[in-house]
Amino acid sequence: MAPKPDLNELGTTGLRRSSGFVYEEFLTTLRGRLGSRTYREMADNDPVIGSFLYAIEKIITRLEWRVDPYVEKSSVEEPDQNDLEVAQFIEECINDMSDSWDSTLASILSFITFGWSWHEIVYKTRNGPEQKDPRKRSKYNDGKVAWRKWPIRAQETWMRWVFDDDGGIQAYVQYDPSGGGQHEIPIEKSLLFRTTTQKNNPEGRSLLRNAYRPWYFKRRIEEIEAIGIERDLAGVPVALVPPEYLSSNATAEQSAVLSAVKEIVTSIKRNENEGVIFPVFYDDAGHKMFDLTLLSAGGARQFDTDKVITRYDQRMAMSVLSDFILLGHDRVGSFSLGATKMDLWTMAVDSLCKTIADTINTHAIPRLMRLNGMDTTRCPSIQYSEVAHVDLGEISDFVSKMTQAGILVPDPGLEDHMRDLAGLPPANHTPSDAGGSGPMSEQDQKTLMSLPDKQRMLAQRTGVIPDSPFAPGMAAPFPSKDGAPQAATAPANGTPAPSEPAPEDNSKKKPAATEGQ
Repeated sequence: MAPKPDLNELGTTGLRRSSGFVYEEFLTTLRGRLGSRTYREMADNDPVIGSFLYAIEKIITRLEWRVDPYVEKSSVEEPDQNDLEVAQFIEECINDMSDSWDSTLASILSFITFGWSWHEIVYKTRNGPEQKDPRKRSKYNDGKVAWRKWPIRAQETWMRWVFDDDGGIQAYVQYDPSGGGQHEIPIEKSLLFRTTTQKNNPEGRSLLRNAYRPWYFKRRIEEIEAIGIERDLAGVPVALVPPEYLSSNATAEQSAVLSAVKEIVTSIKRNENEGVIFPVFYDDAGHKMFDLTLLSAGGARQFDTDKVITRYDQRMAMSVLSDFILLGHDRVGSFSLGATKMDLWTMAVDSLCKTIADTINTHAIPRLMRLNGMDTTRCPSIQYSEVAHVDLGEISDFVSKMTQAGILVPDPGLEDHMRDLAGLPPANHTPSDAGGSGPMSEQDQKTLMSLPDKQRMLAQRTGVIPDSPFAPGMAAPFPSKDGAPQAATAPANGTPAPSEPAPEDNSKKKPAATEGQ
């Protein structure tokens, strides 16, 4: 008898957590709600970070997102009608939400900035477009349960997480900044998008995490630079006061005067309100007791702050593989280098799309199908179009060389794909464009491969093989779907086909080769 397996979980992921708080981040400024505010400031205030976040959002939202029906992995047949209807139902639900799919995607993509994004699934019943209750209003009227919306639960309103004994995420507790109070949203009614699931950390890891250090120093240097520019324009204010006013034994009146002088010095700025009203006091010898001057700094600065800030910009862009956006700003960088960097960036964007699709396919679609009594073992899946950057020059050169070598055969499918890559309108194919889809005889294959390149390409495109054994001296087309040859046409060289085959010249006929030669 086989031993019974131990179904208990003994260890933990090692996630550092306590009382609903996660302590994986060693910088306190990047933990919890304080961390959310910091990442928000980085995304909203820095132009370099904002540019690559905007680029990622626009690339992902412009993709074609579709719902593919369930297909058996080992099956080559088309999906059955029921699977097609289920896929159509899911696609209807996506396009029937109160928020458009693009705006829903944009809110989901906040997980790039914060590392995670929590969305509550709000359902409705499809009772027609005339319903006043949004819980029942829909474009359709079949009574099925559908998605009403996937509203985000903002990262800045997070209060704590709810875990089970094994470290599983059970709920999100939110603080309502408008009405007050708390809301506990269970995971069964939510979607959690994360950049990484390491240690099953509900907070993931922000894509801006590695950009924090260069951003921090860049911000400080820019502030110092701005102060330095202002001081260079105005000069450093210097106030001269009697030494007894700086003594610890100064009287209350002297301390009050010193405070007033300090406020004047620190408030001097170059703006429309600049100016100083300063009293004049003389001692018994006729010397000024108080004086105010501006000390100008001569010469150039030891450090070029522009180069320092540029270096930090490059490091922030490098942290998310987006440094190609800086190419050309300093009149440096080659086109080939930019193409290589863009390929890496599109791979990273593709992984983000895969994260979104996997979360929806794993959690959102099965739950909706279960509510409608559908078979959850045959779930459709949401997919997206190609993210990768396509170099049409390289693709056309590759297809041309492969076609000349006889490895690729131009057909309507290849033409449609090339048109789609180039953004051209689809071709209007006729039945003769297919050239027949039945099997080609071995002799015709040998004849086709023995032709010169141009004739072979023409034969592959027209479906006509010149000098085929189908009829001596005539062109034989590719076989039709039932395997029978189609009507003969003129040979590829344009010579009209004779009505009858030419008689054979027996005098020039070579003896047949016997077996064994």
